[in-house]
Amino acid sequence: DHEEEEAENDEHVWLSLKNAITITEKLSDEIQALAPVNAAAYKENTVSYVKQLSMLDSEYEKTVKSAKFKTVLFGDRFPFRYLVADYGLSYFAAFSGCSAESEASFETVVFLSKKMDELGIGTILTIEKSDKKIANTVRNNSAKKKQKIAEMDSLQSVSAKEVSGGKTYLGTMKRNLEILKAALN
Repeated sequence: DHEEEEAENDEHVWLSLKNAITITEKLSDEIQALAPVNAAAYKENTVSYVKQLSMLDSEYEKTVKSAKFKTVLFGDRFPFRYLVADYGLSYFAAFSGCSAESEASFETVVFLSKKMDELGIGTILTIEKSDKKIANTVRNNSAKKKQKIAEMDSLQSVSAKEVSGGKTYLGTMKRNLEILKAALN
């Protein structure tokens, strides 16, 4: 299946909490080997952080399990394949992955608008820093024309200013969960 091949090649591995746990543990092992004098502290911090990631992963699972909808619709690029696969969600998107394309075809817009109407989806999702042009066009071509537009953060371009202002992976993924929760209900 072509879609499964694309999902395997999706470079946005960090958007899966399950992958983040594996990455954290592997990085910690490597750092401990390089700096054995502080290995115990690194191990302790890793255990604590992995526990937080696991708890958030469980929250995502509970949210999806109890959700009204099991499909998300992105009027934008779609870097969240790993995340939706982790929780068994279906998706429709204007572009696969982070395509360089910026204009959706007429057929794509019509398809997404009809899917939204057919499934009763009330929220069109975008990624961070989107101009929301495609999402607005999809909404304007739907029957209701009143769907919300909400933004999920793929952490693709985080500035030093954002990090010094307190932006973290865990915090961003918690905010993404709140956006997802609203979109699925």
